[in-house]
Parts: sequence; structure tokens; C-alpha cells
Amino acid sequence: MSGVRHLYVHLPFCSSRCGYCDFVTVVGHGGEHGRYVAAVLRELALERALLAPQLESIYLGGGTPTLTEGAALEHLLRALPDARTVTVEANPETVDPLLASLLRHSGVDRVSLGAQTFDARHLHTLDRAAQPVDVRRAFQALRDAGFDNVSLDLIYGIPGQTQADLERDLDEALALEPEHVSAYELEAKPGTRFTHAHGAELARQSGAMEAYFELVVERLTSAGYRWYETANFCRAPECAAGRDLRAAHNLGIWRGDDYLGLGIGAVSTVDGRRWRNAPSLPRYLAALEHGERPVREVEELPRAVRDTERLMLGLRLDEPLSLEGLGQAVDAVELSRLVEQGLVRSERGALSLTPRGRALGGGVTARLLA
Repeated sequence: MSGVRHLYVHLPFCSSRCGYCDFVTVVGHGGEHGRYVAAVLRELALERALLAPQLESIYLGGGTPTLTEGAALEHLLRALPDARTVTVEANPETVDPLLASLLRHSGVDRVSLGAQTFDARHLHTLDRAAQPVDVRRAFQALRDAGFDNVSLDLIYGIPGQTQADLERDLDEALALEPEHVSAYELEAKPGTRFTHAHGAELARQSGAMEAYFELVVERLTSAGYRWYETANFCRAPECAAGRDLRAAHNLGIWRGDDYLGLGIGAVSTVDGRRWRNAPSLPRYLAALEHGERPVREVEELPRAVRDTERLMLGLRLDEPLSLEGLGQAVDAVELSRLVEQGLVRSERGALSLTPRGRALGGGVTARLLA
């Protein structure tokens, strides 16, 4: 099948901006939700020829997609192309039975719920609006609406968090029995108000990250979740009636598939070119309302860059990465060393990281690069 099979739609609206966040977000502008959705659909029409007739995945991210005004969100969802799976990111405080029903009856089959933590103190530190009870209530609303594929996002390394706190977060998450869990190390960009406020504690937490990571992997795999990507876990097929519950959209990107992004700040990678829409809401709306493509930064991706990215992304997965066509990206001498050290497996023309190599993550992959 020709054409791009993965579509990302950026819905930037948020009620407030979290101090650690560096995504493209817009606070307020509630009256422009319908106008923004109309612009996104105009951009989709301009780029429709790039897409395959049948998409593998659509992913609505943000921002807070579920903060988008209901009628505008429903209009967008119903106007999108057909896809085998459609995921929407949601913040717990925005999810009620009405919203859950809207999503369920508008083609969404998977929701990624941004829990982050079940500790009220740490939610406050992260500037999150939700309380722990909101996470549980939102999760139940999604279940009641018929969702049988719900992912929970967790963050560890929060200022003030202890290992015992993280263990309680994992207990709370597992008690809900989600199909998928994403567990991310907190990354606070230098110079943000978050790092100014918590710099010393973030430095202290950095020394605990390896132990936190090991705890996350141990607890989730022991509970029957497949550790299929560095920070992502899903119920193993034998625990899920044979279903493949990996995040299809992200899986496509990790495997090196092309993808199209719509909306402000959205990134696309198609046929060896990458472009990023400017992160300006007024400029985006003005361009599309004049029938023009939004202002974009465009980058040509030489073969060497594509091969390097394929290696770096592919080795995040628990499946072997074929070296066909990637030989120039691998340092053969370093590969031999890493195999001897028990960090990498090299079999039948494919590479994979051993469990120990996966625990060390990006450092091992960096050594492999030619």
C-alpha cells in the first residue's frame, strides 16, 4: 500500500501551562476552537494526496485534546480519514461520561490518560489540575463508555518523590488494570521556571533515576506487561486474549514509517523530508483561511541521517532490528565489543539490545553509531 499510513493531529489548547512542559500549547483562546479545527481540516485537504487510502493510525495529541470544545472535537473526529486505530490523549479532569461517550461514538478506540502520578502533592508540583480521584473517575468513565484499550501515563523523578511514592503510583496504576502504561523520566528543560524552582531537587533526583527505571520495569513486567519499548509497556498477548496492545502510532514511528502531522508545531516526515509547522496560532489560522499551507521549517534528510535515526529508534524496541541497508550506520568494532559485554545481540543480520543493554538505553545505542 502506497502513501503515508500514520496521521498526527495537534490540538494545542490547555487550561494552564505546566512548568516542565515544552510542547506547543495555547492557554485560553476558547472561542477559537472551532476556527482551529476548521483550519486543521483545510490543512488535511491540502495534504490528503500524501495519505494512503487506509490509515494504520491516527493520534490526537496536545496540548489537551479533550479540552477542545465538544462540538468542534466531534466535528474533527468525524471528518478524519478511516484508520485501524484512533488514539486521543486526555487529561483526567476533562473526562466525564459525556466526553467519554462522545469519543467512543466518534471513532476513537484508544485513550491515553495523563495520570502522571496518584500523589496530590506531586500533582501540585507538576502544576497538574487533576487530583488522584479525578484519575480514577476518568478511567471508570472510559470503561463505562466501552473503552477496552486505555493507556496510563506516569512520570517519575518528580521533585520530592521517593521510591516508596513511585511504588504506590505503580500500585494505583496496576489496580486499574489498564491495557497499556507509559512511564517517563521527568525531563525539565534548562531555563524553564520549573528548573528555577526545583533545580537542586532535580539534581538530587537524577541520581535515583536508574533505580526508579529498574523498579518500573520490574513491577510492570512481573504484573504481565510486555516491556516493548524503552518507556512503554502493554499487556502481553497471552494476558489480553491475543490482542496486540502496543501503541500502533508510536510503533510505526519507532519502526521508521513516514507520518503526517497537522496543526501548529506539528512535525511530518515524508519521503526523506521533514517539516515542522510554525508554532504560531495566528499565523497558522491566517494561512489556512487564505487557502495556503502554514509556514514551515523544511529539512532534507540525507540517507546517513535516516539510517542513524532508524538505528536509534529501532533499538528502543524489544524486537530485532534488521541491518539490511544500515551497515554504514554501525561501528563494527564497537558492535563486537558490545556483543562481548553482553549488551547487544547480533544474529541473522539483525540487532537487538539485551535486557542489560536496554536498561542502559541510549548510551549503548550511541556507542554503536559509526
